[in-house]
Amino acid sequence: MVLASRNDAKLVELRRILAVAGLAVELVALPDGPDVPETGATFAENALIKARDAARVTGLPAVADDSGLAVDALGGMPGVLSARWSGLLPGAGRAERDAANNALVLAQLADVPEERRGAAFVCAAAVVTPDGAEQVVHGQMCGRLVRVPRGDGGFGYDPLFLPDGQNRTSAELSPAEKDAISHRGRAFGQLAGVLRELLAI
Repeated sequence: MVLASRNDAKLVELRRILAVAGLAVELVALPDGPDVPETGATFAENALIKARDAARVTGLPAVADDSGLAVDALGGMPGVLSARWSGLLPGAGRAERDAANNALVLAQLADVPEERRGAAFVCAAAVVTPDGAEQVVHGQMCGRLVRVPRGDGGFGYDPLFLPDGQNRTSAELSPAEKDAISHRGRAFGQLAGVLRELLAI
């Protein structure tokens, strides 16, 4: 199967999640080429846009996700704009973009008290086959945002996000600990069952 992403960190994470789910497939990254614009208004719409394009281009079953951070005090934003929240152009490096996005969210919440710093990571995971079959599942991880980034694991907003029931941010958890509770782990755990039925594996 092809992952409709060129994010190496995401590829490693999803290979790990699907392996734990016992799914015997080889997941490869999308070949080099132009990125399909993510024009959907929801995570599910964007996941399907990417998976449909990858299945069309490669002729392989394709999986994709669209994930992001929904902050209570920001009315659910950044949401589908999470990766582009700071306004940096796509040509900017991932680390630079992550740092800018995190800095902007922290600045926007600077005066927000602890009890109103609730947030959730949300994931929509889609599979599309070359013959047109498609399905979307969802996962969510609730928590709150800390005031100072902590940890050097994960990517994106992980250093800011303290999952419910944890005293460490997502970036301070081990990969296995994060996968067990994360929005992406929950969504792709469900998707593994869908893939078994859809692909008869």
